[in-house]
Amino acid sequence: MKLPLWISHVRLGGTELRVVRPVPPAPRAVLYDQDRWLAMYVDRQASTVLTAAWGLAARSPRSLIYLPMRANTPPEGVGGGEGQSPSLDLVLLHHSLQMRPSRWKQVRTRLGAGCLHTASVHDSDFPDESAVDYERWHFREFRDHLGFHLAANTLFIVGSGTAFRERGALVRSLIGDAPSYLARYPRADHYCVELSAGPWARPRVRGRVPGHLHVQYSGEWRV
Repeated sequence: MKLPLWISHVRLGGTELRVVRPVPPAPRAVLYDQDRWLAMYVDRQASTVLTAAWGLAARSPRSLIYLPMRANTPPEGVGGGEGQSPSLDLVLLHHSLQMRPSRWKQVRTRLGAGCLHTASVHDSDFPDESAVDYERWHFREFRDHLGFHLAANTLFIVGSGTAFRERGALVRSLIGDAPSYLARYPRADHYCVELSAGPWARPRVRGRVPGHLHVQYSGEWRV
């Protein structure tokens, strides 16, 4: 798939950061911290953008992949209730960048319009789910886990190229399997994928951030 992108270069102190945003950003995608877990809702177009973003994160270790969605309108029955936490943006970044999420607000305010580019993401950027050795994720020496962090109304997902490729196989199912699944099972409540931070299934990680991200596919986005 081909994806138009805005690319911005932001200098912060002695470091220059490359920030990549899809064009246009997915208008029907929202993300919330629901206390016990992180919940994301996407339609078909947003699923395509999200999958492409994971592919870019897997092979762009010097870039921050930014999906702005805080201003998006959620589907009917999601968010907006009294006491509901504000909606979040999403940033995917390689752990080698070692960027502190606390600096993100400064970066975001300096993005500007950026320069327009086009990138291609291919199925070969992700392994087949059957080729992923899930058992080794539990080995003590395995290090390709995801990290979750929250700052400036943004969820940061941090990982290695391997972590993004292997979890991307799950994310890709939102465009490969979700529509056909819901067509075959019209009474199904929904189609979703689950992503976790760290080597163990923990309810919360550092900073009391929920350790699970639930991404739900919505075929009909009613507002």
